[in-house]
Amino acid sequence: MNSFTFNTANSIVFGEGSSERIGELAALRIGQRVLLVTDPGLQKTGLIDQALASLSGAGIDVTIFSDVTADPPEHVVLAATEMAKAQRVEGIIGFGGGSSLDVAKLVALLAPGRETLADLYGVGKAKGPRLPLLLVPTTSGTGSEVTPIAIVTTGASEKMGVVTPVILPDIALLDPKLTYGLPPNITAATGIDAMVHAIEAYASTSANNNPVSRALAREALRLMGGALERAVNDGKDPSARADMQLGSMLAGQAFANSPVAAVHALAYPIGGHFHIPHGLSNALVLPHVLRFNAVTAGHIYAEIAPHVFPDLADIGIQARADVFAERMAELSQRCGLHQRLRDVGIPQDALSLLSDDAIKQTRLLVNNPRPMTRDDIFEIYRQAW
Repeated sequence: MNSFTFNTANSIVFGEGSSERIGELAALRIGQRVLLVTDPGLQKTGLIDQALASLSGAGIDVTIFSDVTADPPEHVVLAATEMAKAQRVEGIIGFGGGSSLDVAKLVALLAPGRETLADLYGVGKAKGPRLPLLLVPTTSGTGSEVTPIAIVTTGASEKMGVVTPVILPDIALLDPKLTYGLPPNITAATGIDAMVHAIEAYASTSANNNPVSRALAREALRLMGGALERAVNDGKDPSARADMQLGSMLAGQAFANSPVAAVHALAYPIGGHFHIPHGLSNALVLPHVLRFNAVTAGHIYAEIAPHVFPDLADIGIQARADVFAERMAELSQRCGLHQRLRDVGIPQDALSLLSDDAIKQTRLLVNNPRPMTRDDIFEIYRQAW
């Protein structure tokens, strides 16, 4: 067996109603003055009110930064950092979707004032230390609460990653109740995103692909494969919501240590140029990337296919891999997601631009089980269009 490293959050707290303990947990591990990072839409829903009451009851002084946007640009990260410095906070709480959690991670790293954002992009650039960090996801998709990755939009459309175990949180707090109000389309897109994390982690050619990540990926796919449609059709199904949130977290742990590949590489330019939500961007290209990879990696997909679709266990290996791609597309369609790039307003003449950007995602493409050229990428976009 090859040697490997597996890192995750220091502490994971999971369960319905667990967010009611946020004050108790923050008082012990995060500090008495905290910055809570969230987005304006979430703040308007009142979803954070109970958390604020718990924090106040624990005697914690909370400053709220609520200007996070999807695919957060650098200026949002920097503005939140300046607020943290001005308030002299002792710790950071991220509360929301992946964008809010990513911003919170970076603020915790930047607030001590020893590093600059521009110096952090890439793998292993951060030195730390960071402020204490607690992350509370309100979607079941990114797994950001247990990943050492934060994605930032730089310039007009390019996305850059900060990848370092330094930004793994002290506490990941998962309360499935916080996801009950997610609309069906967001439930579907974030759910497919999490499934992509598990699929790509399992098939990754990273030297750090390891038995722990593969086991977590299989269990994540089993949970989400059985729960996604139920969560889409009944957002308050407690069993479906719990399985989705746990599955998302397990998938996050898997790809945090066995990195994702071409699906994400092709999805990032779609989001960057056309502001398509990340989960939907993944869903649009997933079946086409699976078909491309199955030529040389069919046996890998054949291993995980029955965990999502148990009836596929009885067919041959290559056929199982081919049918897996079709079934994932059908699942996405049944959940109400768009199936074609043209359906989300992407013109055909943009495929060349998308291909030029995707081939630059070398950090991700290097993990793909089948090497991709720029022509391969263009053809996958063409099939997806």
